[in-house]
Amino acid sequence: MNLEEELTKANILIEALPYIQRFHGNIIVVKYGGSAMKDESLKNHVMEDVALLKLVGFKPIVVHGGGKEISRWVKKVGIEPVFYNGLRVTDAETLEIAEMVLGRVNEELVQKAQSLGVNAVGISGVDGNLLTVRKQMPDQKDIGFVGEVTKVNTKVLKDLVENDFIPVVFPIGADEKGQRYNINGDHAAAMIAQAVGAQKLVYLTDTPGVLMDPEDPDSMISELYTNDAEQLIADGVISGGMIPKIRNCIDSIHAGVRRVHVLDGRLPHSVLLEIFTDRGSGTAIIGSEEKRYYQKV
Repeated sequence: MNLEEELTKANILIEALPYIQRFHGNIIVVKYGGSAMKDESLKNHVMEDVALLKLVGFKPIVVHGGGKEISRWVKKVGIEPVFYNGLRVTDAETLEIAEMVLGRVNEELVQKAQSLGVNAVGISGVDGNLLTVRKQMPDQKDIGFVGEVTKVNTKVLKDLVENDFIPVVFPIGADEKGQRYNINGDHAAAMIAQAVGAQKLVYLTDTPGVLMDPEDPDSMISELYTNDAEQLIADGVISGGMIPKIRNCIDSIHAGVRRVHVLDGRLPHSVLLEIFTDRGSGTAIIGSEEKRYYQKV
């Protein structure tokens, strides 16, 4: 390796310094999902990013889904996956499969984290009454055992974080009577970020970010105020499955999360690129009182 390459590495570290200083000691919630969960190489990159965040002084919490894998197993037993407004219609058998799949994914992510030299603990929303839910009825429609979060037991998460562990959470919760429910992972991550006072919430998705033109990756918006995001929804620019995700982003900002990032999980190390570089890698959604990063375009 020549001196020029070494200097490039040094410059990258110097570029990261102000971001490390700014967010050192703060909680960051990473919602891990999408195609990045199917590719072993990308899985490793995501957990490397999380491990590095931990080692430089951040306090990461990982919330993961497993939708594509759940659908694959549901089909194996002869059930056709059905969705309503982006939510999985979940009967008792589908709920059982979801718990099994999410538990297996959780164990794998914990093992990957620990192989990188950081402590991690896998938990579900049921453990320690982490996520209390009620039955979700979108448009008054019964879609089965699907829950929306009503309460987050922040003590569970904060105790783990303060004792040097990375909590790795999968979104199964229970109501006051103990009935278990499947929870949309984006919703679970948003509610956790809001409850623990996270400075950042990161969504890993299958899109480069928020696009003005869904067919043109170059039309990505680097930074977006919440009121502008609302307008893009009203104008139909943000549509389909992106609407509930962006709604979660907006709600999180209004609840006190400083910045919410929508990143392309298919891009290796997209988390590090967004958080530690001037240009970033996706869309940052911010409140009206938050200043833009002047380097962003």
